[in-house]
Amino acid sequence: MTPLGRKLAAEIARGPIGVDRYMAECVAAYYAGRDPFGRGGDFTTAPEISQMFGEIIGLWMADLWDRAGRPARVNLVELGPGRGTLMADLLRAARTLPAFADAIAVHFVETSPTLRAAQAQRIPTATWHDDLSGVPQGAPLLVIANEFFDALPIRQDVYFEGAWHERRIGLSADNFVYIPQAETIRETSPARARYATTLAARIAADGGAALLIDYGYEGPAEGDTLQALAAHTPTDPLAAPGEHDLTAHVDFTALAEAGRAAGTHVSPLTLQGPFLRALGIEARAERLSRGLDPEARHAIAGAMRRLTLPQTMGSLFKVLAFTHKDWPEPSGFGA
Repeated sequence: MTPLGRKLAAEIARGPIGVDRYMAECVAAYYAGRDPFGRGGDFTTAPEISQMFGEIIGLWMADLWDRAGRPARVNLVELGPGRGTLMADLLRAARTLPAFADAIAVHFVETSPTLRAAQAQRIPTATWHDDLSGVPQGAPLLVIANEFFDALPIRQDVYFEGAWHERRIGLSADNFVYIPQAETIRETSPARARYATTLAARIAADGGAALLIDYGYEGPAEGDTLQALAAHTPTDPLAAPGEHDLTAHVDFTALAEAGRAAGTHVSPLTLQGPFLRALGIEARAERLSRGLDPEARHAIAGAMRRLTLPQTMGSLFKVLAFTHKDWPEPSGFGA
């Protein structure tokens, strides 16, 4: 049993724990001491697939800042910034509008010491915070949260013996098991709703916008989406606690409701593929390919297809924006 497994087993000896408690502990332990990204890790995110992803987001932010009247100071915030790859690409694109590059101060919300060190290699001028409350108030925020909300803990309820009950996790012969077992499952995430509320409230107070990109759905919906990955392969979420990445699909309807309740304008939900195409990823791919050999051009085209096609990431991943009500409509969400 893993060290976290022994800790959780001791807690469960006093009674089963909720799925949210289990997931929170597993995610915290998993990220505390490792870099899980890329071919040698457990999963790959969009910024690691192609520089185009971060560049497109940088141009999205620069355009919105420009149309909002060019505020003199902006806090550019990334939630869960991984290795810092997205931010490095974003800032390179931002430099095409020098006034925007001069206006921004970069802030990372990150708790992992290992990932903070990787981020510092790429963005040494950033400031780090354990949570959003550490980001200075009084200036507009431009926030990117790519694959951030999926790692926040979920609660599961199951329909069992004619009533709904919270699904919990117990032990059976040193194995973690669900209690009770059931086929009908509903997921909610108070943790995600709280974070979305906090984020939207900051934007409503200080101005700016947040771009939320993740895999998920328009809720409510039934089904178990809790999943674990090890070396890019699905594995049992209850096996080896703290050693695998645990995530769950995001209910974007719940995030949108939290954003509106906190006083921000909420964009229509869109798919990642149409969003990136609307912002010019095809033109960017063509420009990057100029003068390259066929193999390099093929790699760029393949990365673009992986990010945009419905059968890959283009439909699974959704995009939502919170915007201050006095700021202009963000690009990429249709007419």
